Amino acid sequence: MDSQSTVFIVDDDRASRRSLSALVESMRLPVEAFASAADFLDAFDSSRPGCLLLDVRMPGIVGLELLERLAEAEISPPVIFISAAGDVPTVVRVMKAGALDFLEKPCPNQQLWEAVDEGLKRDADNRRRWERTARIQRRIAQLVPGERVVLRMIVQGESNRTMATRLGLSVRTIEVRRAKLMRKMKAASLAELVRLALAGGNWGA
Repeated sequence: MDSQSTVFIVDDDRASRRSLSALVESMRLPVEAFASAADFLDAFDSSRPGCLLLDVRMPGIVGLELLERLAEAEISPPVIFISAAGDVPTVVRVMKAGALDFLEKPCPNQQLWEAVDEGLKRDADNRRRWERTARIQRRIAQLVPGERVVLRMIVQGESNRTMATRLGLSVRTIEVRRAKLMRKMKAASLAELVRLALAGGNWGA
């Protein structure tokens, strides 16, 4: 996990915030606590790695709504709910909405530590995947329209000859475009090219 990963806490109960903050600090991790979801959103920066400990029932924006808003961000921290409101419908709703875990208050210290550790590891993995996808998409963006068309047809399993026929071009032209796009995509083989293209997921001509 990133050495700068922060554990964010959003809970309207002051005593709970202080207790959770103390536990996180005992893990030698940076911690920032907020009394409301609105305060957290005002300070939220998706580029900052970490995880979020979140209460379910709060005045104003409730925990589930905050989780849903964070899901709209380019990249968001894994969310661990910590609440006394641990009834089955509530747990099911937040887990279906994408929460990493749901802990009932009061939760054992070890259980919290394990959840936070998992949250930070998940965040690090998510950010590595996001950064890799962003790099691939930047490479795809460098392709000219003709190269992009050839790439899409390669992913569809078309041969050079079939592409030439469908596009009204010579096989040599297709080969040149393919060589150029492989250089731009930094692919050493056809298999790697297809793998990168699928990971990029952008097929506008």
